[in-house]
Amino acid sequence: MTLLVTVLMLVPFLRRRARPVNHKLFLWGGGVALPLLTLTLLVPYVLSTGQETRVPSADRLTIDVTGHLWWWEMSYRRGDRTVPVRSGNELHLPAGVPVELLLHSADVIHSFWIPNLAGKTDMIPGRVNRMVIQADRPGVYRGQCAEYCGTQHALMALDVIVLPRDGFDAWLARLALPVPEPPTAYLRQGRDLFVHTGCGACHTVRGVSEGRLGPDLTQIGSRRSIGAGTLPGGVGNMAAWIASAQHLKPGNAMPSYDQLEGPELRALAAYLESLK
Repeated sequence: MTLLVTVLMLVPFLRRRARPVNHKLFLWGGGVALPLLTLTLLVPYVLSTGQETRVPSADRLTIDVTGHLWWWEMSYRRGDRTVPVRSGNELHLPAGVPVELLLHSADVIHSFWIPNLAGKTDMIPGRVNRMVIQADRPGVYRGQCAEYCGTQHALMALDVIVLPRDGFDAWLARLALPVPEPPTAYLRQGRDLFVHTGCGACHTVRGVSEGRLGPDLTQIGSRRSIGAGTLPGGVGNMAAWIASAQHLKPGNAMPSYDQLEGPELRALAAYLESLK
C-alpha cells in the first residue's frame, strides 16, 4: 500500500508532457475501486487476527492489573484452571507470548503505559479495559502511570520483568507457594514483628497474612524498588520506608512506623528483604 501511494504521488512528476486528467477514472478508480479492493483484502485479515487475540485458549495467561493511589496490583491466572496469584508493583511476562491484560482502577483514573512495549491505556473506575501485549525479548522495561492521579503521580512506576518462558513458569509457580519458615532466630523475630505490629492487616505474605489493602509482599525482597519506584530495593531502604513512608511519599496509605526501636526496625526490614 505504501509503495502504491508513493508511485501515484510520483506519476505527475515523471510524466514528460501534460495530459488532461480523466476525472471519471480518477474518481471511480482512486475513490471507489482502490479503497474497495484494499478493504476487501484487509478486513478478513483483521477479523481473523482479532479473533485469535480475543478467544482465550485453555492455557492463555491473563493478568488483572489494578491501579491504586499510588501503586500497582497484579493478579495472574491461566485460563480457568488456577486460582489467581497476586503480586505488586512489578509485572512479570513470558517472552514471545501474547498476554491478556485486564486493566482496572480502584479509585481515580490512571493510565497504564510501558513505552517500549505498548501504548497508553486508561484505567477507569467501574470499567475494565483490555490490552494484549507481547514482549519478544527478555529484559527489564520501565512502566509508568501516564495520567495525573494526585500528588504522588510521578512516584507511580513499575518494572516489567520479561523472562524466558520456562523461567516465567518457574517464577509463577514459586509465587503461588507460601513462604518458608525463616531459617534464623533473627528473621523469625522480624516475622513476628510483621504480625504483631499489624503489617499483615494490610499486606499479604503468603502463609503468614492475608491483608488486601496494600501491595502483596510475598516476594518483596526480590523487587527492584520499594514503594512503586520510590526507592531502590535493599535492607537499608526497606527500613527507611517502614520508618518514614509518609516523609518519602507523603499522602500514601502506608503510615510511618517511627515508633519502632532500631533493632526491631532492622529485624523487620531483614525479614522482608529475605522474602524472595
